[in-house]
Amino acid sequence: MPQGLPRKLRYAFVMQVAMASIVIVAGTWVAMHFARQAIASQALHEEAAYFWAQRDADTGHPPPDEARLRGHYVSDGGSAAQLPPALRDLEPGLHQLPDSLVLVDRRGDGQLYLTYPRAVAETRALQMVFAPVLLALLALAASAWFTYRNARRMVAPLDWLASEVARWDPLAPDAGALSPDRLPEDAGVEARQLAGALQRMAERMHAFVRRERDFTRDASHELRTPLTVIRVASDLLHNDPDIPERAQRSLGRIQRAGRDMEAVIESFLILAREGGIEPQRETFAVRDIVDEEVATVRPLLANKPVRLDVVENARPVLHASPRVFGVMLRNLLSNACVFTEEGRVEVRIEPDAVVVSDTGIGMSPEVLQRVFDPFYRADPDKLSGKGMGLSIVRRLGERFGWPIGLDSVPGRGTVATIRFGDARA
Repeated sequence: MPQGLPRKLRYAFVMQVAMASIVIVAGTWVAMHFARQAIASQALHEEAAYFWAQRDADTGHPPPDEARLRGHYVSDGGSAAQLPPALRDLEPGLHQLPDSLVLVDRRGDGQLYLTYPRAVAETRALQMVFAPVLLALLALAASAWFTYRNARRMVAPLDWLASEVARWDPLAPDAGALSPDRLPEDAGVEARQLAGALQRMAERMHAFVRRERDFTRDASHELRTPLTVIRVASDLLHNDPDIPERAQRSLGRIQRAGRDMEAVIESFLILAREGGIEPQRETFAVRDIVDEEVATVRPLLANKPVRLDVVENARPVLHASPRVFGVMLRNLLSNACVFTEEGRVEVRIEPDAVVVSDTGIGMSPEVLQRVFDPFYRADPDKLSGKGMGLSIVRRLGERFGWPIGLDSVPGRGTVATIRFGDARA
């Protein structure tokens, strides 16, 4: 799930503090290492200088023997057996042993061995760096918290805007929610400019949706009425026995053009609806719609040696929009009838699909790749078709979850499939 801006901001500051703390702790460890060396070395050299000064005044002055500092003195010619085994082979200088730091200092006729426990050196080094490191971490945390609070206060108006816009209804956005008097008091110039732009966009969107609804309503009436008049008048003339045969052919073209125009208008009006509004769903038998559309397109095969058959391999029942299904099937059937000069057009009803196959001219792979493009026509010389049928079918199928399959072989025909998806009752 995507994170909001305040959460991302908080995460960024937490990561910044964590990384800075790691750097400080690592630096502290390095500083402790060098501090331990410096403390032990300074203590050993100061104690050695003090011992030699006392030795010059009193040759019997003993080496130090304390809890944090121990010394051994071996004169020239003396036995080293009195020394701890770890010190016997050490040369003059500063040495690091697993549990202590050792200074071997030779002057005059003797050699001084001083040991400083490593734990004591580490404790003193920690005491030296603990307070500064603690203050640095506290300062870092306070600075990060103060910066985070200020940053969150600056992005709060944007977060508020995002929350308000997320509650909008896409079909009726509430532009008044972003009015200047409702913005947070600490909203900056940028947030107010963004709110104003969103408010204007919401107003334009609302006006656009209203105009689209008005157009859909008006077009549905204004376009259908004259087409109905044309269709009824042409049907009456077509049934008049006194009309000459030449006029009958012209009337047939008028009727086919009227039916095509009705199908295109109905398709456009369906597609013009908003995404959240679908045609009314109802339960219907697929065979009923198939029979209606077959009867509608059968006049396209007049005077053609083409059979139009329906093969029922199943009796599926859908709960969906019969208008949408009818428009899709009508477009596929119209194409099959127009581009088939002889042979057969078959509508096969399967449990999960309707298949329209024909023995028409078919399509090449190149044409098949472009056949769903709007206004593309595989045969520009044919007067029938506007190049919109398959484009409409695909868009309707994508809109309502009925995918379209299309297979074709040049000279052998085309097979178009409408799959029902989840619409079965």
